[in-house]
Amino acid sequence: MYAMWRLQVAFCTLSVLSLSSAAESKARSCSDVRQAFSAKEFSLHVPHQEISGEHLRVCPQGYTCCTSEMEDKLNQQSKSQFERMVEESSLNMRTTFISRHKKFDEFFLELLDNSEKSLNSMFTKTYGKLYMQNSEVFQDLFTELKRYYTGGNVNLEEMLNDFWSRLLERMFQLLNSQYHFTDDYLECVTKYGDQLKPFGDVPRKLKALVTRAFIAARTFVQGLMVGREVANRVAKVNVVPACVKALTKMLYCPYCRGMPGLKPCHNYCHNVMRGCLANQADLDAEWNVFIDAMLLVADRLVGPFNIEAVIEPIDIKISEAIMTMQDNSMQVSAKVFQECGQPKPSGVGRSARGISDVFSARFRPYTPEQRPTTATGTSLDRLRVVWRTMQHSVIDIKEKLKESRRFWSKLPDDICAEGKLTESDDEQCWNSHTKGRYFPEVVKEGLTNQLSNPEVEVDITRPDTLIRQQIMALRVMTNKLKNAYNGNDIYFQDSSDEGSTSGSGNDCSDGCTTELVFVATEAPVIGADRSNERAAAAAPSKSLSCGPSTLLVMATLALPLWAMQTQWR
Repeated sequence: MYAMWRLQVAFCTLSVLSLSSAAESKARSCSDVRQAFSAKEFSLHVPHQEISGEHLRVCPQGYTCCTSEMEDKLNQQSKSQFERMVEESSLNMRTTFISRHKKFDEFFLELLDNSEKSLNSMFTKTYGKLYMQNSEVFQDLFTELKRYYTGGNVNLEEMLNDFWSRLLERMFQLLNSQYHFTDDYLECVTKYGDQLKPFGDVPRKLKALVTRAFIAARTFVQGLMVGREVANRVAKVNVVPACVKALTKMLYCPYCRGMPGLKPCHNYCHNVMRGCLANQADLDAEWNVFIDAMLLVADRLVGPFNIEAVIEPIDIKISEAIMTMQDNSMQVSAKVFQECGQPKPSGVGRSARGISDVFSARFRPYTPEQRPTTATGTSLDRLRVVWRTMQHSVIDIKEKLKESRRFWSKLPDDICAEGKLTESDDEQCWNSHTKGRYFPEVVKEGLTNQLSNPEVEVDITRPDTLIRQQIMALRVMTNKLKNAYNGNDIYFQDSSDEGSTSGSGNDCSDGCTTELVFVATEAPVIGADRSNERAAAAAPSKSLSCGPSTLLVMATLALPLWAMQTQWR
């Protein structure tokens, strides 16, 4: 009996020792974890051996190398790491919009400056004092063109009409210098401008080319800027607590389980990222429509009208208009005198030749071969080089735009790329609990599809406000791009006068699309250095413009504003 008792005691003792030994074998060293965190330069106090994990709120509650304090810090680290991953993954696309916007903006502004200098140089040499005494008419034209391009509230059609009216007043006085004209009389002269057509058909054709070119240029550059602003804002993700929890579980719970070298399973990462980037994915549909509209307008920047056709640029066309009026001066003057009354003599005697004779002798434009090459390099050879560079730039930006399609829905794929963040071996990866295969299905992208996401608890009833604002900004810009593609400049509408239209184009036979600028959410039209003009552009006014849906020619005034030769002759 005693022997049996001793045998039982011995058996119990061995059992206790065996359990103690098993417990000690589970409490493994945390040296690998400590070394891994040290390599990442994390200032964390890691236990020397695994401890019981009942205190953990995110990671599995088995034996662990993580304390409560560590888990809290890893939450913060996960959030920061995720923000960096999104910014880094979108950097190339965002840089494209930033650099191309800057390049195109500088390009068009330089062309405007060079065009003004070229006209001033040529007209000074061609017309002498007669031009210099009236140069403010042309300077005002370029000032208004620049103001329009940089976002000012300028109606191109009205502005160009005003230019020709002012030029008509000056020319009429010069051609009839023996008379004195009051302001009221000159107003009567301009009243009959459309009927008399003193400049021939040049104003109408030049207006069509200028408006279409500037609508395309301004809208395209604005589109690049809106794309830049939207991408920058969306790349700064709003990381909600449920996402932070899921990220920590995916990125750092393997460390807590003593497996610091274990990467997440590929599909596991997809579910986490699609949950955390659900709102960004909802931007994708509107983003793709915006990109397609940008590509359409980009086609307008080159078009089939090649600069090798060498149709005269704006200074030649304005000079041609002046010559037309001088040739028709007697008929124009007779008609004006008939409609507005006989003006009073000025009391200043005229020379035998008369000022109209001097006009005729001096107002002879250069042929394209005779045009002077100015210090700014705006000869036709220079323009050919500039235009070819422009064409290559358009090809480049079109390729970059195509690459950015579906960017936001593909963002989880970019972040979860195998080898970079995830493990390619489906059996040797972290599946949210341990090392092994991840079995749940990958959910589809977008907010509404996250209801079945097994990794991230997403409140599908509360869309991200910032993302919704950017969707609206893209929608407004896309509408502008589509109208610019059709030659329509639609920026402002007075809601109290619906149906009333005016603007930079011809009448619409099929009706015009109108819109109210979404000032609260749309990215600004221009940079901060143009804030005054932007404020002016945001003021309510009527400026609906419609034009024929024919192919645009992208050229600002420094380039020849061309059409086919048969259109001008």
